Amino acid sequence: MPSVLIVSDSHGSTNELKEIKERHALKYMIHCGDSELDMDAPEMTGFIKVAGNCDFDSRYPLEQTSLIEGLRFYIAHGHHHHVKSNLMTIAYRAEEEDAQVVCYGHTHIAMAEKVGNQLVINPGSILLPRVRADKTYAILKWDDLDAVQVNYYTVKGDFIEDLSIDITFT
Repeated sequence: MPSVLIVSDSHGSTNELKEIKERHALKYMIHCGDSELDMDAPEMTGFIKVAGNCDFDSRYPLEQTSLIEGLRFYIAHGHHHHVKSNLMTIAYRAEEEDAQVVCYGHTHIAMAEKVGNQLVINPGSILLPRVRADKTYAILKWDDLDAVQVNYYTVKGDFIEDLSIDITFT
């Protein structure tokens, strides 16, 4: 069963990133920006990563599209897509890239929902959450496109049932 760790808005939190990576030891990992770390920082090793509005290393790309085990991901921080207002701009951009999964950050608000034919995921923040007190990240798992799960966890590794969802793409 393929799995992808998704984090965002860690804002310099090196210990938390290291612990989360070690806890899950997943092959695929995405960081949706605002790490505030250098592109080649050890804590960022292994992540598909993008630039956030607080990242100053110019080597970070503004967006990435990646095919992972049959699912196409569009990854951006979201500040250029006005995600604090609505998800339409980032969803349209992801559609241009033929992405089924949209991963973004910037708002620090954990959420996952199916919008049209896309799964839109914000893992929240592992340092400065908004709306809820839990510092969060997400793990996306799927057997096939009929059984896709987004599970949320606290930075300490506790499962958050009320944020987690199951969806289907078919």
